[in-house]
Amino acid sequence: MAQLRPGPGRPRASPWRRAQEAARRGRETAAVPGREAAREALAAGLGEALYLDEASASGALVALAAEAERRGVPVRRASKAALSALVGGVPHQGVVVIVRPYPTYDVAAILERARAKGEAPLLVLAAGLEDPRNLGALARSAEGAGAHGLVIPARRAAPVSPAAVRASAGALLHLPVAVVANARAALRELQAAGVWAWGADPEGAALYSEVDWRAPAAIVVGGEGRGLPRALRAACDGLVRIPMAGRVASLNAAVAAAVMLYEALRQRRAGR
Repeated sequence: MAQLRPGPGRPRASPWRRAQEAARRGRETAAVPGREAAREALAAGLGEALYLDEASASGALVALAAEAERRGVPVRRASKAALSALVGGVPHQGVVVIVRPYPTYDVAAILERARAKGEAPLLVLAAGLEDPRNLGALARSAEGAGAHGLVIPARRAAPVSPAAVRASAGALLHLPVAVVANARAALRELQAAGVWAWGADPEGAALYSEVDWRAPAAIVVGGEGRGLPRALRAACDGLVRIPMAGRVASLNAAVAAAVMLYEALRQRRAGR
């Protein structure tokens, strides 16, 4: 298996920067670390090459190599340091997969995806999550709960980066993501399409369990520490809260979204 070494034609930008920008634009390949993310990338047919730690012979890596080869994806060995450099130091568990361009979506495409499945749309609009681990955790919950897509702003927010994909355990490779210029405009587009926008807020007038999540719905969450931006709060159809019994006043955005997503799933499966 070939070694991963820089060649004379290697671009000057760091691998991390290239992967982050590729994920943001959705036009180039990106390096994604982690075993779960690699499995999901291969399952989704997005893998272009699989790089494994040359010093490891673990059964998990052997199984990944076999799956990649079965799918016609080249498998190469590289040093642990080279793998770390490829993903900018993000923990990689001895595995990095190079993926094809992430599909690009807009809000209308996500809504059409729901209609094609004969389902009431369920989306999450995350305004200003800056930690890729939180974005990944939110995406993992959204994909697991059957949400049709995720909407994130292009600026002042974590992009769909290698770190976010790893934190999502590969869910971001399956969940449609719309990167929008303006979160409030995206919210208005959802509402114009008949989607109810419910903002997660500790001071919300209603409990999250009182919402009829069987209807078309968008869960709107803010960023770490700041909550919902004022303009989005005002634009939501309603603000809902999650009851807290301890001393902590609220949950973080990713966890709050997960609570509401699984209430939506419960209601939709049970017919309320």
